[in-house]
Amino acid sequence: MKDSSRPKTTRDAILDATDRLLAHYGYKKMTIDDLAREVGIGKGSVYLHFESKEEIALSHIDRIIERLKENLREIAIRKASCKVRLRAMLIERVLFRFDSVQHYSQSLNELLSVLRPSLLERRKRYFEEEARIFAEVLDKGFAAGEFAFKNAAVTARTLLDATNALLPYSLSAYELGDRADIQNKTNRVADLILNGLIKR
Repeated sequence: MKDSSRPKTTRDAILDATDRLLAHYGYKKMTIDDLAREVGIGKGSVYLHFESKEEIALSHIDRIIERLKENLREIAIRKASCKVRLRAMLIERVLFRFDSVQHYSQSLNELLSVLRPSLLERRKRYFEEEARIFAEVLDKGFAAGEFAFKNAAVTARTLLDATNALLPYSLSAYELGDRADIQNKTNRVADLILNGLIKR
């Protein structure tokens, strides 16, 4: 997934190559030599930026999530009602991930099964970081009289839990369906969840 607004560094080039090679070969078959060749640098240059193939793959996932969090923060500060912002954030968290891995032939769990313990630990951190962004909007909505709930942090985690089933972890993008189908499912889930939060 390319982002032309960012200056290209060797580290970014390695992570871009990782994305392409994971999609084509998967983690087990991807080698440091493959990465170096794909980027057009020596194998030693890869090790100047990363200690191991595992660190490269996990850094690739970290980068996807950092970009997602940037998008969520941008949506969180828009001039719109908190309900509109939360709905857009829920949809973004699903579709951004889908778009980031839609070219992979395997699910992330299959691709990175060797890294499962490290990936699960990171995933927990990702969800907590996302939940904090959601909680800020929930708090604003509560203060504005839009929402009724008892605890913003718990409610934020519940919002994420409700949409996690739509994330491309255990299913490949092909198995999940096309983007329009995922968007329709996410829209329905987001509407259902938000209706429960609206202050009556």
